[in-house]
Amino acid sequence: MITGLVALASVLLLAFMRVPLAFALLTVSIIGIAVELGHEASLTMISMTISDAVFSYELAVVPLFILMGNILSRTGISADLFRAANAYLGHVRGGMALSTMATCAGFSAVCGSSLATAATMSKVAYPSMKKYGYSDSLASATIAAGGSLGILIPPSIILMIYGILTQTNIGHLFIAGIVPGILGLVLYMLAIYVIALIKPEHAPRGEKSSLAEKLSSLKGVWPFCLLFALIIGGIYAKIFTATEAAGMGAGFALIIALLQRRMSKADFKHIFLESAFTSVMLYSVLFGAMLFAKLVAFSGLGEGLLEMVEQAQLSPYQLILVVLLVFLLLGCVMDSLAIILICVPLFTPIILANGFDLIWFGIIVVVVTEIALITPPIGMNVFVLKATLPHVAFTDIFKGLVPFIGVDLIRLVLLVLFPAFTLQMVYWMQ
Repeated sequence: MITGLVALASVLLLAFMRVPLAFALLTVSIIGIAVELGHEASLTMISMTISDAVFSYELAVVPLFILMGNILSRTGISADLFRAANAYLGHVRGGMALSTMATCAGFSAVCGSSLATAATMSKVAYPSMKKYGYSDSLASATIAAGGSLGILIPPSIILMIYGILTQTNIGHLFIAGIVPGILGLVLYMLAIYVIALIKPEHAPRGEKSSLAEKLSSLKGVWPFCLLFALIIGGIYAKIFTATEAAGMGAGFALIIALLQRRMSKADFKHIFLESAFTSVMLYSVLFGAMLFAKLVAFSGLGEGLLEMVEQAQLSPYQLILVVLLVFLLLGCVMDSLAIILICVPLFTPIILANGFDLIWFGIIVVVVTEIALITPPIGMNVFVLKATLPHVAFTDIFKGLVPFIGVDLIRLVLLVLFPAFTLQMVYWMQ
């Protein structure tokens, strides 16, 4: 157990020092496994773990969904979604912020990345909101909070990683994320509406669109609707697996982009290079996380934590509260991906031993890390937004995010108290 504790402390220390997560996990895990098993056995274990992962059919889901998201992002679907949402919502008070939130949810559904959603929407929606007199705090906070939906609304990269680490069905995780994702969108939009009522000077009305403009705006939305129906509908109807859905989604996204003549040779090259780079980066941290999970098992750290929990005689919900507090506290100072990769291997045996469903726990964990994306001092969505909007102060962004963090905590409580929000659709498909 001592080796596991030292390894955990070392990984956390390296993560706080901003050492690349893949390097931290791989280095600490390799050394720790060598200490536990010996040099020769550790080499065999490490090579087997990585080779099994490389040839894993389930792991192919990651680069395929990344490719699909990059194709759609590069070919302008975000602008089409915003145009359609703004045509129907822009004329009401706070309507442009509501349109931005709806666009973030739609773009997340085909992108799967919170950071990419926040970066894209800062270029698409922020100029329009400023044009009509929105305050910096509301405009920037809307984008940062809306971007956080990207790690929950399927297909989600974080859900894929959680499924791989816990060997949970990724398709079931995607289906389980639909209702919590919609609930998050509704609560965010309600928060915007209340802000617009209380502080109307922060959220002026936009221009009202004609019926012809509303109908015309829908023309750009059909690729998104088609892909979402193809992916989620196919998984729900058990027509294909999550990996097959990823392949279908990437293939159809490429066909749509070519038919609409939205992709040049330069775009084609950029999309595939960016997808390859992101996939390699994620594979590196995944390999490190898999080795770290092996180290946790070999060192007895998991069994030790489970024994401590049993001795503490915590009720199931007290245990969940403690686990969520750990995630929330780490989320204030660490990246969400790092939290998932380090903490999930530690807590999974405890969650299973106490009879909790891993699909339900996965959604709860993702919601907590979603909150971490917008909480100070290290809110990754806020830093991405600051990089694309350097003139907006950090204080304005974080001040505007307070209502969104509040409704996120309300959603978290609802999902913990009522597991049916998460699991009912999964039960229906079985």
